[in-house]
Amino acid sequence: MRLARHLPVTTLAAAIALSSHAQAQTEITVATVNNNDMVIMQSLTEAFEEAHPDITLDWVVLEENVLRQRMTTDIATGGGQFDVMTIGTYEVPIWAERGWLTPLDELPSEYNEQDLLASVRDGLSHDGTLHALPFYAESSMMYYRQDLFDKAGIEMSEQPTWEEVREWAGKLHGSEEGLAGICLRGKPGWGENMAFVSTLVNTYGGRWFDEEWNPELNSEEWVNAIQFYVDLLNDYGPPGASSNGFNENLALFSRGNCAMWVDATSAAGKLYDGNESDVADSLGFAPAPVAETPKGSHWLWSWALAIPASSEKKDAALEFITWATSQEYIELVGETEGWTSVPPGTRESTYANEQYTEAAPFADFVLKAIKDADPTDSTLEPNPYVGVQFVGIPEFQSIGTQVGQSIAAALTGDTTVEQALDSAQRATERTMQRAGYIER
Repeated sequence: MRLARHLPVTTLAAAIALSSHAQAQTEITVATVNNNDMVIMQSLTEAFEEAHPDITLDWVVLEENVLRQRMTTDIATGGGQFDVMTIGTYEVPIWAERGWLTPLDELPSEYNEQDLLASVRDGLSHDGTLHALPFYAESSMMYYRQDLFDKAGIEMSEQPTWEEVREWAGKLHGSEEGLAGICLRGKPGWGENMAFVSTLVNTYGGRWFDEEWNPELNSEEWVNAIQFYVDLLNDYGPPGASSNGFNENLALFSRGNCAMWVDATSAAGKLYDGNESDVADSLGFAPAPVAETPKGSHWLWSWALAIPASSEKKDAALEFITWATSQEYIELVGETEGWTSVPPGTRESTYANEQYTEAAPFADFVLKAIKDADPTDSTLEPNPYVGVQFVGIPEFQSIGTQVGQSIAAALTGDTTVEQALDSAQRATERTMQRAGYIER
């Protein structure tokens, strides 16, 4: 009552209105990875909150391996720490089957679900229902510095092979101060070094498991692929390659410190942006290299936004994820950040947009790579799993991480390739036996 005696009626009404507005606001916690596209999403917080004044965003932005660990722990225990999670094509079907994710079966008509690329939509579905919405999607490709190739008289092949890549890396390594012949992922993690390594093994003719779920990690194909990888990076890679993941190599390549880089197609937009990249004017691109077979040489992945079943703010979370993955959001990024910065690989309408295709010479190339990747037929010999750069079973997160650590140890010289793969084979056999895939 004291407030009423000392404030004019109009001021009192305004204070009550502001108080009511503040009380009505719902704060949602969004967990995401520190990749460039997500950093842009976070920077557009104000645009979302202006359009949705009853919702505020609290961000948790982490490095990929740390993010996965925290989200997996939270969702498995029903902790409810997050209202929106940034997860990928690997987690969505597994977590959906366990009832950990909110089904997205009542999306607003204006969201236009059918505009989503079919392969990306299918990868984020369980029993025909979406359980996450794609923020961006990617395959993998090879980037190279055209200026260095021209100077050395090297002509890029229509479909490069890994033997050609090694030859080119040898010619270009050290031809400029601080220049590595090639940059590749070395940081251990099932979604870091093993995302790349799995595609390398695929194209060498290897596979994670035979049709009876027996591991094949110390097979001749794995040994050949990993020995090639270790020798290539030790001979022609940058210093400290075992610490470099996607973001570290993106920084190296964009500064001009790598002659070649094989990694995610999602990096193309940043590399073609002259404000972000020192090599924008000399950038070339080609399909991911092959060895014995083209099968599984390039991956398929989507970073997507999902609502954990443990969230108590599902309506507000749905407002956010439909906004952040909409055609309108893509247009907002194009207009505010530039068209090469829009999240790629999710919507047909993006690739029908002339503003995007004119700004992004790689657009059709990337679209084809995403559509061509086949998670159901990714290896030369038949396998029992779905996935190109991962195996779509719950146990793979721990298996892939452990194998990634063994391979990183071979890269640093702490063990031989044969010892690393024998160790990985034994550990994976134990895991598959405990999980009941194979007999003890």
